[in-house]
This record gives sequence, C-alpha cells and structure tokens, in this order.
Amino acid sequence: MVYSSSLTDSEWEILEPLLPEVLPPKKKTRPLEWSYRAIIDGIFYRLKNGCNWGDLPKDLPPYSTVYWHYKQWRDAGTIETLMMILHEQVRTQVKKKPKWTTLIIINSQAVKNTCNASVDSKGFCFYKATNGIKRHLAVDTLGFPFFTLCTPANVSDDDGLIELLSQNMDYFRAKPVNIPKITIMLDNGYHPDKLKEELESEYPQIMQKIKFELSPKPSKAEKVASGKTSFVPVVARWVVERSNAWMERCKSLVKNFERTLSNATAQLNLCFVRLMLKRLAAAP
Repeated sequence: MVYSSSLTDSEWEILEPLLPEVLPPKKKTRPLEWSYRAIIDGIFYRLKNGCNWGDLPKDLPPYSTVYWHYKQWRDAGTIETLMMILHEQVRTQVKKKPKWTTLIIINSQAVKNTCNASVDSKGFCFYKATNGIKRHLAVDTLGFPFFTLCTPANVSDDDGLIELLSQNMDYFRAKPVNIPKITIMLDNGYHPDKLKEELESEYPQIMQKIKFELSPKPSKAEKVASGKTSFVPVVARWVVERSNAWMERCKSLVKNFERTLSNATAQLNLCFVRLMLKRLAAAP
C-alpha cells in the first residue's frame, strides 16, 4: 500500500544512486529480505505519523528491521551525510553555489518533552517556559539547513550556537578566501561579542571568514507609522521561522518523543531529507 509518506518513483530515482555512497559497509550476512526502498518508507512513515516503531503497518517491513537499519544509519552519520548531499543538489538546482553561501540564518526553537525523554535530554527554558529540548538550525536562504543540533532547553542560545559552529568548524576552515565573508544573521537574543570570543579561542581566523549581524526588529513606533499593529515578519528572519514550521508537518516532531538527543537530531535531519527529496523531484 502507498502512504502519503512513501517515496514516489521520481524521489526514489534521486535517492537510490546516493545509497552506495552514504550507507555504511554491509556485513557479510544473509541478503536483505526487504528492499531499501521499503525500509526507508517505514522510517518516513514513522517520522510523519508519529507512531511507535511497533505500530508500523503490517505491509511495511517488520518494525525491528526498520528500526535496526535506522539505528545503524543514525550511528554511522548516514542521515546527516545524506542531508548534506541533497542540500548541495537543491542549491545547484536553483543555480546557487552547492557548498558555500554568503548568508546563514540562525535560530533556536524550544520544544516540550514527553515522558520518553531521558534525564540527559531534559532542561527548562525560562524564556520560553518550556521543559524539553532546543533545536538549533543554521539555514540558507532556501530554508534548508547546513547544520543542526539538539540540546537540553536550558542551554542558552549563545552556548547552543557555539556548540553548533564548533562541531562544524571544518566547514569554515575549508572556506576559500576568495569568496565574501559569510554573514550569520541572528535575532536579538544572541550576543555577538561573546560568540566571537568563544569561537576565536578555537579557531583564531574564524572572524576573517564570517561576520555576525543582528536582524533588525521594528519598534512599536515604526509599526504604527507603517500602519501595522500585529506581527510583522522581519526580512530574511522569516526564512528560518518557516523552516521551524515545516518540521511541524511531521507529527513525531511536534514534541520531543525521542529518548536521546542523538535520536532527536536524526529525526530533525530526516525531516529535511524528506523535504529536499520532494523539492528535487518536483523540479521540471
């Protein structure tokens, strides 16, 4: 049976050639009883519908098979690698440089935990009054992420961003010097001076390759002058807010149902893998 979360033929044509490149080496065991396409459909079904692994429909592979492959791919970094490859393809599709950009938009989102969460993933965000985790996104102007990270919700935006960029410092080390600095756009909850100090202690040349910019925030007087009284989208900032909204299409991401932060990050990355496959397959 075909579900709304299942891969279409055109999406599978995009994904299938990438699997030999990203999948970990297969051990010398008996041949698979189920195709990779069916296993991936099971992973995407659970992502979109938010069910327990054991509640996968019976016409999909057994949940133990689907979860075993998901766990292997998560631990091997396969999902993150696949997200990066698809991101480059999406950027190439719209005639942007596949790897390098001049603008990265940063945001964090506090999400409530459920009873599944472990002690290590629990934290209380006083600003959002949320007991759960924080999802940190670094997206381009298309809204697709270069980097993702999940932390306990009590981790500040500054500390979460420092950890996010530190984990991906090789990206900035490899940035050619003949392209403009990358502008990292932040909201007013971040403190650029602290970020610079912490990042320069790890990579002294980092500020030669990036610059921080706080997004403008319209004042009440400016809203009144322009005849607006409700929420006003901030230029470029709305892109990352839209990315947060995209995640809510997946019921498993409405709250944090995952026990560990690594699982939470993997589910986040899977969401964008699914979205980018749709984007690529929809291209004329």
